[in-house]
Amino acid sequence: MLITNFYVGILFGVVIGIAYTTYFIGSASGQTVGMKLLNIRAIDAETGGRVDYGKAVIRYLVSIVSGWVCLIGYLWMLWDPEKQTWHDKAAGTFVVPTAAFPVTNWPG
Repeated sequence: MLITNFYVGILFGVVIGIAYTTYFIGSASGQTVGMKLLNIRAIDAETGGRVDYGKAVIRYLVSIVSGWVCLIGYLWMLWDPEKQTWHDKAAGTFVVPTAAFPVTNWPG
């Protein structure tokens, strides 16, 4: 029973994470609450505009993998020429400062 509750908790956390990330990253602002505080946003690498909901889901799922081995997927941006993490590369997104790519309304 304890193991079942453990897996139900993990599944619940992933579902909530997908819903949260998809809603905020897929919005016109491209920002979660934390990104808003840091004055950054996610944009689509192809269009330079809003990230669609499908890419937002991919970005979230790969972000889980990015953290598995010593956060190497997150640290990848430190030496990547395009300054992308693994989840940015997988989803085709960039994280940019809002000073360069302003947000008109939040969450959009």
